[in-house]
Amino acid sequence: MDSVRRFIFEALDIRGAVVLLGNAWHEMQAGRNDPPCIAALLGEIAAITVLIAGNLKAPGRLTFQLQGQGLVSLLLVDCDEQLRLRGTARYADAVPPAPTFQDLLGDGQLVLTLHTNAGDPYQSIVPLVGDSVTAVFEHYLAQSEQQAAKLFLTASEDFAAGLFLQKLPDADVKDPDGWNRIGHLAATLKPAELRQPVANLLMQVFPEEDVRLFDPRPVRYHCPRDEEKVLSMLKSLGREEIEATLAEAGAITVDDDICRQQYQFGPELIQRLFD
Repeated sequence: MDSVRRFIFEALDIRGAVVLLGNAWHEMQAGRNDPPCIAALLGEIAAITVLIAGNLKAPGRLTFQLQGQGLVSLLLVDCDEQLRLRGTARYADAVPPAPTFQDLLGDGQLVLTLHTNAGDPYQSIVPLVGDSVTAVFEHYLAQSEQQAAKLFLTASEDFAAGLFLQKLPDADVKDPDGWNRIGHLAATLKPAELRQPVANLLMQVFPEEDVRLFDPRPVRYHCPRDEEKVLSMLKSLGREEIEATLAEAGAITVDDDICRQQYQFGPELIQRLFD
């Protein structure tokens, strides 16, 4: 069930992809107890992150952060070149029912970070433009790639899914009405219909178009325990600070919010790190 599948309209120079997350989305939600409105945002960002990661020209780790100044301070989703997914949300203690997108994120920003083998990571920071996750990412894609894009995203407790469409440079030459027609057809899509097999979905929504469908790529949740990374971070603080903290508290506790892991160390940490 958890996969992303690319396709192209042969005669139109329009490409697209469909993502459906079931088990991966359930594992990301497990133990979080996020309010439904925030879980829906996180699920939609998970879907679009996989869609974009699955279309990267060069393999890499892609991270999207929506940093907000409203009830939500952070929505983060990370996806590596193997389409292994993880994510988290940070928000106020009290979230009222049915808040608006503006209530949740305010005048926030979208941060993209891409790590590849080509050298230093690439980072892009843009203001949030739009009143939904869909609008924010449509605007971002149009600005960053200079090509029009359409997104249809949905997330519930059961699944997260999305349809991505992008107009390529020769689309108007091949069919001046093609992009407009495909957009109108896609707008008829109902969220629940994204759960069906991709081939059936495309035949239903675009029955008269010639579509070439590529093989699916599996997606899974991946957020393992990583004690070595935590120890490396603690060592970077220096022996003096670690000794002072242990003397005051008797132990050092590190919480990993993304993977929901906790690491606790006692006085033996000094010898482990420095001796």
